[in-house]
Amino acid sequence: MTRVLVVDDQSLIRQAVSAILDGVDGVDVVGEAPDGHGAVSLARTLHPDVVLMDIRMPGLDGIAATAAICADPELAETRVLILTTFEEDEYLVQALRAGASGFIGKGAEPDAIVRAVRSVHAGDALLSPAATRSLITRYVLPRADSAPRPLPPELRELTDRESEVLLLVARGRSNQEIADDLVISPHTAKTHVNRIMTKVHAHDRAQLVILAYESGLLEPGGG
Repeated sequence: MTRVLVVDDQSLIRQAVSAILDGVDGVDVVGEAPDGHGAVSLARTLHPDVVLMDIRMPGLDGIAATAAICADPELAETRVLILTTFEEDEYLVQALRAGASGFIGKGAEPDAIVRAVRSVHAGDALLSPAATRSLITRYVLPRADSAPRPLPPELRELTDRESEVLLLVARGRSNQEIADDLVISPHTAKTHVNRIMTKVHAHDRAQLVILAYESGLLEPGGG
């Protein structure tokens, strides 16, 4: 069972998304919140598997709420999926840095929302390589500075194999695809990914994608 908390300051959106998910076998909407403060409070009480999080909300916004949830050791298994509109692209990288597992548009078809929730609960980052490259190019990388960027200290702690795995994660590969590429078992691939996240203090695969681009290990167009 996938337990979901729906967070949005618009009651109609909360009710619509909750109705979509509550009608699906294996998914249970355990709560709703109208703002970030409510999201953090309910997450700590209910321990949902997935929080569907709006970005722009009064009081504590979705980015700050995501950061609070993802930084809480008691919520290490909770994943945040951002509900977004096309006007909010500039905020998505901030949300991903804060620990979000990915994002989905508020206008997505019901089946797509269900698949996104299940995918995030399964531990996959909901980030297509094309969407990630676009966001990184527009909002992360220096626009005019082509000078080499210093390698973050935490990346120097990775083994050669872990560095290989990091690049594959950043290119959007699943654990199964990483296993196929490196001729290892899916379990071993997952172990490598988890060790990398521990070493670089990442909550989710999405932060590994951001790190790979920001550090210069992977360039837009190099996927």
